[in-house]
Amino acid sequence: MIETGGSGRLWVLSGRHSSYALHLTDRDELLHLHWGPRIAVEDAEALAAEPGPPDWPFESPLDGREEYPVEGGPRFVRPALSAHAGGVRGTEWRFDGDTVLDPGTGEELRLGFHDPLHHLDITLHYRMRDDGDVIERWTTLTHTGTAGQEPVELLRADSAAWALPARDRWRLSHLHGRWAAESRLARTELTPGEKVIGSRRGHTSHHHLPWIALDGGAATEESGEVHSCALAWSGAWRIAVQLLSDGALQAVGGVGHDDAGQLLLAPGESFGTPVFAGLWTDGGFGAASRAWHAWQLAHVVPGADRSRPVLYNSWEATEFEVSEEQQRSLARLAAGLGVELFVVDDGWFGARTSDRAGLGDWTPNPDRFPHGLKPLADEVHALGMRFGVWVEPEMVNPDSDLYRAHPDWAQHHPGRTRTEFRNQLVLNLARPEVRAYLWERLDTLLGGAPIDYVKWDFNRSFADPGWPGDPYPRRLWIDHVRGLYELLERLRAAHPGVAFESCSGGGGRIDLGVLGLTDQVWTSDNTDPLDRLAIQHGFGQLHPARVMAAWVTDSPNAMGNARVSSLRFRFISAMAGVLGVGGDLTRWSEAELAEARDWVALYKRVRPVVQHGELYRLRPPEGDGLSAVQYVRGAETVVLAWLQAQHYGRAQPPLRLRGLDPAATYRDLESGEVHRGAVLAHRGLRTGLRGDLDAAVFHLRRN
Repeated sequence: MIETGGSGRLWVLSGRHSSYALHLTDRDELLHLHWGPRIAVEDAEALAAEPGPPDWPFESPLDGREEYPVEGGPRFVRPALSAHAGGVRGTEWRFDGDTVLDPGTGEELRLGFHDPLHHLDITLHYRMRDDGDVIERWTTLTHTGTAGQEPVELLRADSAAWALPARDRWRLSHLHGRWAAESRLARTELTPGEKVIGSRRGHTSHHHLPWIALDGGAATEESGEVHSCALAWSGAWRIAVQLLSDGALQAVGGVGHDDAGQLLLAPGESFGTPVFAGLWTDGGFGAASRAWHAWQLAHVVPGADRSRPVLYNSWEATEFEVSEEQQRSLARLAAGLGVELFVVDDGWFGARTSDRAGLGDWTPNPDRFPHGLKPLADEVHALGMRFGVWVEPEMVNPDSDLYRAHPDWAQHHPGRTRTEFRNQLVLNLARPEVRAYLWERLDTLLGGAPIDYVKWDFNRSFADPGWPGDPYPRRLWIDHVRGLYELLERLRAAHPGVAFESCSGGGGRIDLGVLGLTDQVWTSDNTDPLDRLAIQHGFGQLHPARVMAAWVTDSPNAMGNARVSSLRFRFISAMAGVLGVGGDLTRWSEAELAEARDWVALYKRVRPVVQHGELYRLRPPEGDGLSAVQYVRGAETVVLAWLQAQHYGRAQPPLRLRGLDPAATYRDLESGEVHRGAVLAHRGLRTGLRGDLDAAVFHLRRN
């Protein structure tokens, strides 16, 4: 809902539990008023009538109060917009009277401004849907000059700025990590100055996810005010949080990591930034996560109402030693477990017998698949499973037919060494001819065999982002990502039955942007079931279990920690998301295959609750003790519990469940035991876990 007040220069956007208010002064200064519990227009008008800060010669009355601070004028905070044209940097805008309230697009507010010197229109977009509290914000920049006028260079064009009021203290939560150790949650107190996170790598990266949460230092999992923000972008990005001297706080975020130049806008051209979404909740970090999950499932992830199937991926069983008969054997074993989707990973195409050759040549290897992929896909379908393949379209090996024909299609700087990681280079998807080639190859692939699923990988970062011959090569950083989005959109439209998974050496490309075009993401290359608990704990701060792929692989784990774990622990760890199996089934004993079959059957019974229910983090995976998560959907609840190690004389605490009806009784569907809701909430559920690396599943239904 959007309400207008203040003689048409004040707006209040309200969702289910919260409101966001802003107003335009007589000097065309767009100021933030409120972001918190629901308020009326009259409350916002009272806030707007309060006197501003006093004038001081070394301070700006606008800093920390503006909705979208631009470079130039009486401002000293980090600007969201920095533009350059005609030798003049900065922006001086005027409100052009363009106010649009558009309920047809989900209650969108659009406010228009104009810089007459640069002939630049700036439109600020706000959308808050009635079914939640997430505010979607983005900006459109348009060069309104006539043909022949100088282009406007966008040095920085953030999606939005968030202004938060002064507090005694502010605490920042964010997700950091590295390859195979992604999504680690960090909470630190903010001190005056700036904290900047982001990626210079051309993709979202393993090192930071574009999400932050801010609280006054006292919020817990289930109580306290939390403001959080997330950016929908899959390339280089930056979020900067600045704690000002008066205790107020500003956060800005958008594409690119620096201000060295992003795009040139010629007359008539526009740039629409990605969404930088925000959320306020007063139920702690848990309520924030549940609100983010609900919004993504309702408005971001395609087909989110459909459950994702149990997957088998052949990589760890075969690596590059791929053959049609060997894949048939694995498919038969996978079908026997109850697997629903069989995926052939790397090594099926071109001269791809190692990571040294073949990337870019997306046709089946004639020695390994003499009749193409269709015979294998047909057999997989006959076994009752869907069929999928691995691809890495944005990459090329120097030893490939594609590179020999078009070496200029790879990102590179003239006269410089081309940097190889994993023996590969990055194709420049900003070039239309590259996108045309990939479209033709991938469309042919998906049309030539009954393929139901594509694992889309991206196994290295940008190192040589050059584009020889282009008049403004820096646009590659943005246009590569826009090219990726265009290609995925086109493939999805042409092949609506195909599901896509985003992968980047594990969790290197996970964000709201790519989730709007894919069905799930590969969370990490690290499949160790204990390591995964911390990764999944961080991932769930923002993203729902419905998109979190998690595999059961062999023991000892292949990641190199040599940890030995039971099939029970491995399965229950992976059941926290979209279950997959990635071990070498030809080496599993009959007893292991039978046990795995039972775990897959159990997962299918709890899957609707796990993938579509509300998440409660009961105990985080800290130290060496007990951790647990709970999912609630309607009358059903599922609890997954893990014990890392038991020490003598230390009993495991009961798990106090959340989201239940205290007046109802709940029956355990496996054991038949009946529990009272009030007892489960206040005393808790006893798990019975003991020893090292023990785990359990509890599936309860309200009577």
